[in-house]
Amino acid sequence: MSDTSVRGGAPSSFRRGLRHAVIAVVLVFSASLIGGLATGPNIPTWYAGIVKPSFNPPNWVFGPVWTVLYTMLAYAFWRVLQGGSPERGRAIALFVVQISLNAFWSVVFFGLRSPDAAQVVVVLLWLSIVLNMWAFLRIDRIAGWIFAPYLAWVSFAAILNFAIAWLN
Repeated sequence: MSDTSVRGGAPSSFRRGLRHAVIAVVLVFSASLIGGLATGPNIPTWYAGIVKPSFNPPNWVFGPVWTVLYTMLAYAFWRVLQGGSPERGRAIALFVVQISLNAFWSVVFFGLRSPDAAQVVVVLLWLSIVLNMWAFLRIDRIAGWIFAPYLAWVSFAAILNFAIAWLN
């Protein structure tokens, strides 16, 4: 049966796209949930009590920024899942690595309350984002360029992480 054939009333390409959207959203939402569970309880307690640099944004900035970035990442991942490139498997693996490191950073920084150890994780995260962006660019230019704001934000977060580790 072709991709445009109809089974159960929906074209198979639509069903495949929907399945890929669910995969992308669930994976990214899971990382967001893990990060949020590690972060949330520590904001008013531990994080409020540590020394932060003058360029630290107000706490209310982080939620909207991460919501936009996670939405963009899910969309980029969906676009790559849709493609048929022979490099897709590597790109998917890199995405899973970087989104896992993303969640792990929150666990280490906030959950374990360890800005020092989080420095190692954020460097690995940054490198994995660069590799993931490159892999996505080779498959889908839009999906790849969607990583640019994410890379910029994580670069800022890395500088912030290093400053907090230094000050504490």
